[in-house]
Amino acid sequence: MKNLVKIAFTIALVCSSFVSFAQKTATTKYKCMVQMTNYPGEGAYIVVSLIDPKGAYEKTLYMMGPDKQWYKDLKEWNKFQNKKKSNINAITGASIAGGDRSMTVLEIENSKINAGYSLRFESAVENQEYHLKDLEFPLTTENLAKKNEGTGYIRYVRLNAN
Repeated sequence: MKNLVKIAFTIALVCSSFVSFAQKTATTKYKCMVQMTNYPGEGAYIVVSLIDPKGAYEKTLYMMGPDKQWYKDLKEWNKFQNKKKSNINAITGASIAGGDRSMTVLEIENSKINAGYSLRFESAVENQEYHLKDLEFPLTTENLAKKNEGTGYIRYVRLNAN
């Protein structure tokens, strides 16, 4: 009888740990529409990063710009990327020209929302200005549902749960 109770307790413990882990790693996909300002010149390279509550880079969510030779122009992100060396091939798309808009999908862990994290949109254009925080906003339910205004090449960004 004692063995049966121990087995039942062990199974319950394993199941509750699995459910807890699954809840922490659950993600939601968001359609991300980026509308650019009407600037002259080449297409902008934009990186979307998850920023932790202390203000440090945690993860690259998306890279708009396919040529690695220009990643150095996104100065702060490039420092992070060179230290962490994550593979971003699966989350890379085209750069965005002035006045254009782009639709992408960002996958965000549900546990990061309303937990002190932020989304940062860092931008650079060849032979023009670099914007460390073209757009940065707290990752809250409210901010995910509204239009967020950029300060550089980005006019605004809208996110919608997929």
